[in-house]
Amino acid sequence: MMKPLQIGNLAIAIPVVQGGMGVGISLSGLAAAVANEGGVGVISSAGLGLLYREFTTDYLEASIHGLKEELRKAREKTKGVIGVNVMVAMSNFADMVKTSISEKADIIFSGAGLPLDLPGFLKSDSTTKLVPIVSSGRAAKLICEKWKKIYNYLPDAIVVEGPKAGGHLGFKADQIDNENFTLERLIPEVVAEVRRFELEYNQTIPVIAAGGIYTGQDIKDIMNLGASGVQMATRFVTTDECDASDAFKQSYIDAKQEDIEIIKSPVGMPGRAIGNGFLDKVKLGIKQPIKCPFKCIKTCEISSSPYCIITALISAFKGNFEHGYAFAGTNAYLATKIISVKETFKTLKKEYSLSK
Repeated sequence: MMKPLQIGNLAIAIPVVQGGMGVGISLSGLAAAVANEGGVGVISSAGLGLLYREFTTDYLEASIHGLKEELRKAREKTKGVIGVNVMVAMSNFADMVKTSISEKADIIFSGAGLPLDLPGFLKSDSTTKLVPIVSSGRAAKLICEKWKKIYNYLPDAIVVEGPKAGGHLGFKADQIDNENFTLERLIPEVVAEVRRFELEYNQTIPVIAAGGIYTGQDIKDIMNLGASGVQMATRFVTTDECDASDAFKQSYIDAKQEDIEIIKSPVGMPGRAIGNGFLDKVKLGIKQPIKCPFKCIKTCEISSSPYCIITALISAFKGNFEHGYAFAGTNAYLATKIISVKETFKTLKKEYSLSK
């Protein structure tokens, strides 16, 4: 039996957090289904302004409205734990954090940069838990020190994302395959850093492992190294309830191991995606038509970018791979069919119970 995960006063029966996947891959549908199985369902706040353009063409306003709507829809479908993923690199980071807190999302998960000012958004009556996503013990230590010193607040949990994750990675290109930066190395390192703060301030800070975790055996292995839970994203793409198009899900099922590659993203970070014709054209230096009405990512330099990342990701979400591509974790090629979230959890539990 998997040991439950406790984040503050939130009791999570199955220690599985569904990773936030943008644009549009993890919305209320997937998040609610995961929460109903006893895990943590997570809505991605990235690009909601494009998904809710019928409300208003003002990207920032539409993003706020979209997040409220997705949280409302999730709450209608579940009484379980619902979180929101908010990337530090997003230009509307503050809006998405404030909205998550005011709408009483259970947890904010925040990475793609160091969320050093995250506790500053909490009000005296806020109930939302704050969970930074880091890729090193040094980053975990820095966040704990800054949050405690400035806000007298420690993270409610910490997600450690290793280099096998899908999407944007918090590593330099030469670190991705370096054995010194594996998740198996990072987890004990972060657990040790966090332990000092736990002892000094008498507070539990669970460490959640992410990046390349796909099976119940993976869950057991990484929890044996000190993780209190895991974050899984890729495994949930090929589920009935995943909010992406059928074509997006099929791209995972069709992918072979050699199709999954590291790309250079316009936002200035390496990323992991399923290679396709669109990315081949990018490698050849063919610039896709670019307009930037959204200014969605702070670090995106549109003048030198070969394409607009949010447009590419929204195209993939809709199944239009001529104009986009799918981010995916290193194990995406293991997917063979689309099943329900309930069946996925059943399989994970069975794999875990049979694991060595």
